[in-house]
Amino acid sequence: MGGVVAIGLALRWPERVRRLILVATSGGVDVLGFGAAEWRDEYRAEFPRAASWVSQERLDYTESIASVSAPTLLIWGDSDPISPVTVGEHLNAMLPNSTLRVLAGGTHMLALERPDAVASLIVEHLS
Repeated sequence: MGGVVAIGLALRWPERVRRLILVATSGGVDVLGFGAAEWRDEYRAEFPRAASWVSQERLDYTESIASVSAPTLLIWGDSDPISPVTVGEHLNAMLPNSTLRVLAGGTHMLALERPDAVASLIVEHLS
């Protein structure tokens, strides 16, 4: 849900967002149309005390996301069933100043699986 929050902040306060990094997220677009697996029921079962908005919100930024002008790094794994790489490709096409980097074999947990690779891409983007 961090990517949805980040896009929302970039839309609301664009003057405060100098750079943006989205990792394996929906970014506020309908991922089910891209073949994403439904994760909400499993998430609620595993984390029954989590804030309800995490699994209930379905914000849709499709109409406004193209107005995000901050340089945006999109980091995706090519084996992510929750946010398939096609979602990253779609966001890359919608965001006017974005770069998509795909990590082979990465799943939705690629930041935990490949922390050094993800961190290196982030450092490069922020430098």
